[in-house]
Amino acid sequence: MLEGLGEIVVATRNLKKVGEIARMLDGTGIKLLTLDEAGECPEVVEDAPDFRGNALKKAREVSSCTGRAALADDSGLVVDALEGRPGVFSARYAGEDASDADNTSKLLRELEGIPPDDRSARFVCSLALVLADGKEYVFEGVCEGMISVAPQGRSGFGYDPVFIPEGHERSFAEMSGQEKDSMSHRGRAIRAFAGFLRG
Repeated sequence: MLEGLGEIVVATRNLKKVGEIARMLDGTGIKLLTLDEAGECPEVVEDAPDFRGNALKKAREVSSCTGRAALADDSGLVVDALEGRPGVFSARYAGEDASDADNTSKLLRELEGIPPDDRSARFVCSLALVLADGKEYVFEGVCEGMISVAPQGRSGFGYDPVFIPEGHERSFAEMSGQEKDSMSHRGRAIRAFAGFLRG
């Protein structure tokens, strides 16, 4: 483990995302702090052109604000038939205040009439760690799959009800947290990060 690294601020207010990360870092000895626990930090404007840039920007600003190590992820859905959309706009695809259901509905509307074989997509995750001394590390994960015609399942969040990972017939929202973690984009990035922590 990196010298003196005991606490990390997770640069998100999405408690489901924090829960996913915490579940996968169990046993590393790292304590995760939410943004609300770490102190008041201004919202970070995610205006980078790619996931890696947004993750680094969030981690840098939160580390600077809190004086602690910060971990940020930027993740999204890339759909081939939509020329890569929603991409970095995944969380706000249907507008700034859009709900998960709003975003999913817009995605499905845009894919109406597209046959199953042409609905290929992938989830991408860039996970950035910025230490208090300014050192930076990035871990990435990708999960290939396809978009279903209608939502399936009630677990997870975001686009989980419409994303069916490659080699499976169920969506992420029909899987247990542990099953999803074993193959998800975020799971792969976090496992790379956990391996780094363990040295």
